[in-house]
Amino acid sequence: MNAWEPIAADDPHVRHAAFDVRRAGPQGRPPTPLVFASPHSGRLYPDDMMAAAALDALAIRRSEDAFVDDLIGAAPRLGASLITARFARAYIDLNREAFELDPNMFADELPEFARARTARVAAGLGAIARVVSEGQEIYNRKLTFAEARSRIEGAHRPYHTALADLIAEAQAAHGFAILVDWHSMPAAAARAGGRERPSDVVLGDRFGAACAGLLPGRVERELEAMGYRVARNTPYAGGYTTEHYGRPARRVHALQVEINRGLYLDEATLAPTAGFETLKSDLEALTRTLAAADWSALRAA
Repeated sequence: MNAWEPIAADDPHVRHAAFDVRRAGPQGRPPTPLVFASPHSGRLYPDDMMAAAALDALAIRRSEDAFVDDLIGAAPRLGASLITARFARAYIDLNREAFELDPNMFADELPEFARARTARVAAGLGAIARVVSEGQEIYNRKLTFAEARSRIEGAHRPYHTALADLIAEAQAAHGFAILVDWHSMPAAAARAGGRERPSDVVLGDRFGAACAGLLPGRVERELEAMGYRVARNTPYAGGYTTEHYGRPARRVHALQVEINRGLYLDEATLAPTAGFETLKSDLEALTRTLAAADWSALRAA
């Protein structure tokens, strides 16, 4: 399949150059309003990126939400449609606005619409990241705007077109849609806010702007019943995806879920630990509960 090949109308599993979609049912007939997404778990590092990189692959990979796509991989058989990125976050960050770019990274002048001045760009974490999570510079040269546009048009745009389609299908079938955007966070970040004990999971709802309180409340309750420590909106309140799609007044509810990598990953080697299977099983149980829940109140939210 090339990047623009039409997709069969009832194909539940679509493998695009930039993403995978696995529907919980035939196209247009999702069994639940749930849509799961993993925009940062991609593991493809194209040759053009690595040729310009100053870091080795392992160093760059530390920006990945490693194996989050595997942790939630059972979602389609449990009732939630699933979209997962294939390209690495460091290549193109799908949880940013498409042209959220740092002019200092580019050899040529950016168009005015792409000269972003956001906190994320200032931190080196725009749509095309300047640094990995430890603050190391990724590239050994300046990029060109043509390179950025190629990544945006080839990966960012089709991913969000597909995600918007999944949300529209859920809303058409059920009167509303629930988007859960799955991420992982460094164990060090889980201690944000001076917590004595790190959070296991952080739920981000843009401080209530991205979804009705019923959604994070139910997720929090289920996770805490399993023994996980749950925080809200600190240090992560939700990124571009949560902010862009979360429109409760339009009956689209979005929640970001950040999982402490210390629960399942050796952050030095990026190898899954013994906790991986336990966490995966618990997330399957959570998904099963969310798929069976009565969300009808969100139809009138």
